[in-house]
Amino acid sequence: MAETRKGFLIDTTRCIGCRSCQVACKQWNKLEADKTANQGSFENPRDLTPNLYNRIRFVEQADSGSVKWLFMNERCMHCGDAGCMKVCPSPGALYRTKEGIVAFNREKCISCKYCVSACPFNIPRYGTDDKVSKCNLCGDRVAGGMPPACAKACPTQSIQFGNRAELVARAKAAKKSIYGESDLMGLGVVYALEGKPEEYGLPAKPSIPVSIFLWKDVIKPLGILGFWGSVGAMLLHYVTIGPKKLDDETNNKEESHE
Repeated sequence: MAETRKGFLIDTTRCIGCRSCQVACKQWNKLEADKTANQGSFENPRDLTPNLYNRIRFVEQADSGSVKWLFMNERCMHCGDAGCMKVCPSPGALYRTKEGIVAFNREKCISCKYCVSACPFNIPRYGTDDKVSKCNLCGDRVAGGMPPACAKACPTQSIQFGNRAELVARAKAAKKSIYGESDLMGLGVVYALEGKPEEYGLPAKPSIPVSIFLWKDVIKPLGILGFWGSVGAMLLHYVTIGPKKLDDETNNKEESHE
């Protein structure tokens, strides 16, 4: 997987906040426009929606009497160890492609919304159809040998798409501060940041909630092991000792007395 895994390198130092990525994503994925209201910020929309798979987060900072802007492309991170896939009870609703993309199938989504609580980045959204919605990394374009629409549209190459290992190596060679290289077995979206992750609204150490880890990696495996262990013990008892006969013989004797 490491050799074929695709991903993004998003260099925040190159982002100019033009939001071409948002528009290209909507156009390619045929997503409806969201009605928004001006809330005193250039940031628009203010959050991901079922019809907005990626957006530019505007971070305004005071800088020696002036204003400094940080821009960050927010989207599904396509985690190597994806909490949404761990917790999803519907097989095939969330799945991984051969390129490492965490994709989804609305037809198989059962609207449980477990993926929302399992995501360390608060990414999955549910629309009016009550089905999961998020960035699918333009899996149809990638399967056809094309880059995702957002990367194609980015005028400054802030969003770079390609072999994940090569992108990480390129960022390291440029002495970039990388976020997501090894977290959650490596994020499919790796960032080159100018400051601390928290300044961009990213968790410093992203992790799957403990409750999800305990259920999926501890309690559920132990439950399955206990079930099949019990079945195995009964079969072993049947093979080595045979069926229970004493009660049957006793009942026959009691019936004969009657």
